[in-house]
Amino acid sequence: MATLSVKPGQRFTVPDWHTNSHLISADAERQRSASHQVRQEARSLRNETNNQAKWDEHDNHTRLTERIGSVNRWKETLDKCLADIDVEIDALAKVKEAAECALQAKNLPLDVSIECLTLRESRHAIDLVRDPVGEELHKEVKVIDKAKRELQQRVHEAFEQLCLLQEARQQLSCDHRCKMEALEIDRMCLSLSVNSPNISFKVNPTRIPDGSTAPDEWERNSQCNKEHAETEMKASTELREATLLTIAQTNNELEAQRVATEFALRKRIRDLDRAYDELKWQEQNTLEEITEMEEDIRRLEEDLRRKMQDLKVAHTRLETRTYRPNMELCRDQVQYGLTDEVHQLEGMIRALKQKLAESQDALDALCRQLHRIQTDIGYKANSLLLDNKCLDSRRKLVVPTEKFVPELDTFNRTTNRALSPPKSRQLELA
Repeated sequence: MATLSVKPGQRFTVPDWHTNSHLISADAERQRSASHQVRQEARSLRNETNNQAKWDEHDNHTRLTERIGSVNRWKETLDKCLADIDVEIDALAKVKEAAECALQAKNLPLDVSIECLTLRESRHAIDLVRDPVGEELHKEVKVIDKAKRELQQRVHEAFEQLCLLQEARQQLSCDHRCKMEALEIDRMCLSLSVNSPNISFKVNPTRIPDGSTAPDEWERNSQCNKEHAETEMKASTELREATLLTIAQTNNELEAQRVATEFALRKRIRDLDRAYDELKWQEQNTLEEITEMEEDIRRLEEDLRRKMQDLKVAHTRLETRTYRPNMELCRDQVQYGLTDEVHQLEGMIRALKQKLAESQDALDALCRQLHRIQTDIGYKANSLLLDNKCLDSRRKLVVPTEKFVPELDTFNRTTNRALSPPKSRQLELA
């Protein structure tokens, strides 16, 4: 009879076998129930988060669309305002040119009056009398003088108003450019999706950027720019009407300025020369300061770029060290040192940016001042030219007509011409 080679193992009873089967079945039922509960909760959470994310994305999509609409409406308003102010600038420039032409047109009757008075000084004996003709000629000179002062004042006011219009237009143009950039950014944001390239996590994206404004402040800024432009356009319209009225009144007059003496005219030229030299000196110094400021700004920008690169290195080091395994993820001195370095670099960058902004503001102020100086230089150069031409035109009062060869003056006066025939009234008075 064969025997077993191995000792038989423990034997269980049939009830034990049934009990074990029941336990396994019960555990399986319990695990399946728990798994079912987890699955249901997971499905509920998925549905809830998906719905919430979709609604949030839809709401922000709607908000972006509405914001784009608001900015676009203001852009269109600014477009119209810019077009209106350009039309007004052109209209005022034409009226200013008309006033300058009217001012120029007063030179011919002024020359005739002066030539007449000079010729009448050649009378002899009893004919050298203060008759009504002479009185009318002197009155004509005074009336023309008054008309020229009024026209020159209108030209000056038109020039100042053009400067104000240009300033208002600059504000509108700046606001318009900002809104164009904002529209481009918001439209790009509106087009972003989970499939868009170059999307990534950002550091502290929920921060409030420096210089942020409230919606009412944003609205008020554009409204103020628009109202300022409309105010300047209204003032320009009134000035144009007043200038046109002045031109119409002065066109009916026959007199212009001829009271200033040779001494006053030469003194004015000397004053203009001194002022011109002073402004040229100021211009040179301002240009030198602008050059130095631009160089300092370039250096600041280079330092800022270097600090940004250093900050990227520190950020990368900190981020890379977060992948150290297990207990190696230690807040060691390197961690504290890198954190301090990041804070120091951020402070440096803020300080550099602030100083860069201050330097840029100073440079802008210098450029504006340079523009003012150059504008004033142009004005004074023009005044010098006009006064020197006036000085040349006075030579015909003392130089014989056949030897006098006047230079072309600013107002394109007719030179070496025959005297205009006297009016009928002058004949009657004579």
